[in-house]
Amino acid sequence: MPIAHLSDRAVLAVSGAEARGFLQGLVTNDMELVTPESAIYAALLTPQGKILFDFIIAERDGAFLIDCAKGARDALQKRLTLYRLRAKVEIVPRDDLRVITAWNEELAGSFSDPRLPALGARAIAAESHGAADYLSRRLSLGVPEAADFGQDKIFALDAGLDELNAVSFTKGCYVGQELTARMKHRGTARKRLLSIESADGSALTTDTPIIADGKEIGTITSTYGARGFGLIRLDRLAETDDATPETNGTPVRVTKQLWLAA
Repeated sequence: MPIAHLSDRAVLAVSGAEARGFLQGLVTNDMELVTPESAIYAALLTPQGKILFDFIIAERDGAFLIDCAKGARDALQKRLTLYRLRAKVEIVPRDDLRVITAWNEELAGSFSDPRLPALGARAIAAESHGAADYLSRRLSLGVPEAADFGQDKIFALDAGLDELNAVSFTKGCYVGQELTARMKHRGTARKRLLSIESADGSALTTDTPIIADGKEIGTITSTYGARGFGLIRLDRLAETDDATPETNGTPVRVTKQLWLAA
């Protein structure tokens, strides 16, 4: 499989004497785990615990490099700047850097994707490589990111961020921590972001309800042609008696990802 330059990703650099502590008080995961050899997956939540931004954080040349959705980078920079106050940090875009990924290939300066090993190696570098079918691989594994969550729509644990190694329950406070911890300790998931695929290969439509056995069991949150993600009520899905779900009259397959715990 060739190396892929992920053109839908961009890089934001956070540097300065207080950069690690600044991010530690904001993001869902533990910044103490970030080293030049090891990255983390994390998110920035609303105070109510819903996802605003998700990203991967790596450490390179004295700075923390945030690998985020290209379309969300400016908004993320603005949000972090609002939180900066008097902290000794600098937050700047790095258009000279590219996000690169590969699986079954050697990739210099890389780190393992912190979400799932099956997503392969990842690197942030000045090089540019040809595109590869990374999106298809991500969808086949049912790993959501960025636009799949929307903004201020889905709780972190409903989106599977716990299983994707984005949330630390031992690091202490961060924005949205109280509600996220409460949901974790409650121990029962009512909704999950599951993989959706049309049975006949036709294109799906975002924000349409998914119906099974005459009941609405969820809503499609993002689409990629015939595939996408839907926020599904697990109790209603379990009550459908194996009826085929449909959306806009099109039969769909609703699949719980293998990596999901509940």
